[in-house]
Amino acid sequence: MTYCLRVADLPVSERPRERLITHGPRTLSNAELIAILLGTGQGPGKLSAVGLGQYLLQELSQHQRDPIAVLRESTVPQLTKIHGIGAAKATTILAAIELGKRVFQSRPLDKPVIDDPAVAAAILGHDLMWQSQERFAVLLLDVKHRLIGTQVISIGTATETLAHPRDIFREVLRQGATRLIVAHNHPSGSVEPSSEDISLTRQLLQGAHYLDIPLLDHLILGNGDFASLRQMTTLWNELPQND
Repeated sequence: MTYCLRVADLPVSERPRERLITHGPRTLSNAELIAILLGTGQGPGKLSAVGLGQYLLQELSQHQRDPIAVLRESTVPQLTKIHGIGAAKATTILAAIELGKRVFQSRPLDKPVIDDPAVAAAILGHDLMWQSQERFAVLLLDVKHRLIGTQVISIGTATETLAHPRDIFREVLRQGATRLIVAHNHPSGSVEPSSEDISLTRQLLQGAHYLDIPLLDHLILGNGDFASLRQMTTLWNELPQND
């Protein structure tokens, strides 16, 4: 396949910047988004910026993982080993990734009312979303569902974490919370609940019922996505909950 060197040599309708302006960033492929950051191409066969973006993703895919996940964890020395990616291009890519993380992980200054799983996931994303180990955290709320704080309860391995209901409710009581949302991450990126996740949620619901401290949800976060067990399961129907 032959690529032109410059994005400017492409028809206007095919240039990533123009397509982003006209149709929005969601319509661009990963390679096109990277091309905007690269600005110019080259590499093997004098690729265009889009071609170099495709080549970069192809090289990262050799890790047998999602290339975007590999890119998110990459360093400048790792990226500059790829033909066509120098220090300037590598630092531009990593700066964009870090900015994206910070935007995603940003927390509101005021105490927000947590009335939607997406709001809870955004707040907990800083502690959970991009971690290489499983972490279990609790989001602490007052009686009006306003945020009191968050706390990481435990950190496990790449595949499992240890969280005991006793430790979770101890933190809830210590900080005077009257509502809680629990969450953990799956480093694999999958947000499907495991049988252990279901079992722990059932235990937490029973404990919340006895203590009269409602458990509002259990979230699973991974790879920029999240799942709400309250929405996915019927666990909350097994015991009465005072939301």
